Amino acid sequence: MEPSNNEDIAHEFRFFKVYKDGRLEMFNQIHTVPPSDDPLTGVKSLDVVISSQPSSLSVRIFLPIIHDPTRRLPLLFHIHGGGFCFESAFSLPHRGYLSTLAAEANAIVVSVEYGLFPDRPIPACYEDSWAGLQWVATHVNGDGPETWLNEHADFGRVFIGGDSAGGNISHNLVVRVGSMGLLGVKVVGMVLVHPCFGGTDDDKMWLYMCPSNDGLDDPRLKPSVQDLAKLGCDKALVFVSEKDHLRVVGQWYYDELKRSGWKGNVDIVENKDEGHCFHIENLTSENSVALIKRCAAFIKD
Repeated sequence: MEPSNNEDIAHEFRFFKVYKDGRLEMFNQIHTVPPSDDPLTGVKSLDVVISSQPSSLSVRIFLPIIHDPTRRLPLLFHIHGGGFCFESAFSLPHRGYLSTLAAEANAIVVSVEYGLFPDRPIPACYEDSWAGLQWVATHVNGDGPETWLNEHADFGRVFIGGDSAGGNISHNLVVRVGSMGLLGVKVVGMVLVHPCFGGTDDDKMWLYMCPSNDGLDDPRLKPSVQDLAKLGCDKALVFVSEKDHLRVVGQWYYDELKRSGWKGNVDIVENKDEGHCFHIENLTSENSVALIKRCAAFIKD
């Protein structure tokens, strides 16, 4: 028998490859920055550790300028993208994007730092995000652990949204809200930006990152009609981009949601000549400004 070559590749996916000896090579690095006040928008941010067991779970909170302390603000629970295996709620691009969105929407944003493959394989991303949303709900009576939420959040106007993998996770959270409820919280809407669902070459990557899966029909990967019909919100907004490889599944999601029997209202917006998650890296382009304004209008309406 010939000796094995340590460089032999067993699997190669969009964001990492796996060698036959079990080693992983990740293609993207995670770079985080501390919270800070944004000089352009006046939005403040802070990080909160909400759990240390069984693993650390944190959120970054963005608070816009408070003009009227008696007025409660809508809250967006945000889930970042990154293929379930990289990126961060604490990255520089997300700090800029979410500060801008918080200011434009005049809303509090809570962005969850969920567990990533390979350290925490799927379904950690779903369970961590649900735990983060439940933590937000502990503030409904004004006696939760974080003052900003106690004093300024309107829990009758909560939104859930995310980009790419975060769009997938957002859908799964809103299904859970529709099935289980979230005591004291009214989830008004869901925003999916370039969401990642089954039906592309990335399916095998998701299945590899989720050892306990039900194959290509796993409802976390490919939403079922039954789950779509019980989304726990009143309205949804889906963004797709013309040059995004995930455009087809974003359109599929919108079409299936319209046909599912769900009682809410859903809109879809397509950005021409743009690729995947273009809005996070360049906040000042015409299409990025339009996307952020559309998200903000959806929250403020």
